[in-house]
Amino acid sequence: MEPNDTPVLEQSPATGETRGIALFCHGGTASSVEPPRERALSLVRMRALEQFVHRTPADRGTAADRGIATALIRYRVAGWNGAAADAYADVRWAIGRLREQHGSDVPIVLIGHSMGGRAALRAGGEPQVTAVCALAPWTPPGEPVMHLRDQTVVILHGRADRWVPARLSEEFAVRARRSGARVARFTIAGGHSMLRRAHRWHTFTRDVVLAGTGLEPMRPDVSNALHQPTPEGLAVPL
Repeated sequence: MEPNDTPVLEQSPATGETRGIALFCHGGTASSVEPPRERALSLVRMRALEQFVHRTPADRGTAADRGIATALIRYRVAGWNGAAADAYADVRWAIGRLREQHGSDVPIVLIGHSMGGRAALRAGGEPQVTAVCALAPWTPPGEPVMHLRDQTVVILHGRADRWVPARLSEEFAVRARRSGARVARFTIAGGHSMLRRAHRWHTFTRDVVLAGTGLEPMRPDVSNALHQPTPEGLAVPL
């Protein structure tokens, strides 16, 4: 199968006026120029998370009813591919596309899992991005952080993650904090798949989206962690 020339952006619109956008970025692999498989677990997981955020009622109705549009990007290729950073390039393309569709004033929250977390964090300094929610992000040593200065970054990582060890996001969080980012990092029982305690992963993400788009105050545990010193605010059990 040949790679797509452009990424695919699967969109779920807000019910009325769009007041905010949540862009979901799925995982992948270190090296591959093949397009993501339709039934790849990384893509299936993020579709489920995107639909939960879009459709599941909270205290004041669904996110869609409150003006949140959601979008999931399907990359051109499944791999990060070294300096090409293909997933990051595709996320930047998606942000530009959403800006064209919805205007330059609508806040965008990036949500990424694994390689998608790396792409979301790398794109966290883009205009209109108001928060990044990184789920078990793949953050190798030396991953850039300076562009996240003054950005809100919330990380959730499984303590038993064998694919992407939790220490990597902890090291990243420390460096991002030192660069001037507002970072809160939480750990949760379970591994990389987000299947154990899935409801907690889902509700946590929805709450960050609602706060990042300005519809709700940040939930108390995240707000407290953002103001805690290092390392207390970067290793909070959920």
